[in-house]
Amino acid sequence: MLWWGATCSPSTAGTPDPTINKILVKDFMFAPVSLTVKAGSTVTWANMDDEPHTVVSDTGLFRSGAMDTNESFSFEFDKPGTYHFTCSIHPRMVGTIVVQ
Repeated sequence: MLWWGATCSPSTAGTPDPTINKILVKDFMFAPVSLTVKAGSTVTWANMDDEPHTVVSDTGLFRSGAMDTNESFSFEFDKPGTYHFTCSIHPRMVGTIVVQ
């Protein structure tokens, strides 16, 4: 077997961006229900259910349209605080984002 002087170096491909956080919408729940992020972080909600869902801030700061299966919605949180959200189609689905 011949080696042609190849070198290996660490790859960053596939390394998650620490400022992007994901919440799964599955089984009529948000998972995780509560997420803590740093100011400037983007949170993405991804619908994994067979039913449409929305993500709506209780203060009106953000509001997604109806997300079908495998669709997502993202929002960047610039200011520290506690942000509550729900699915307007299924109001028992609730969650919280804490921005530090």
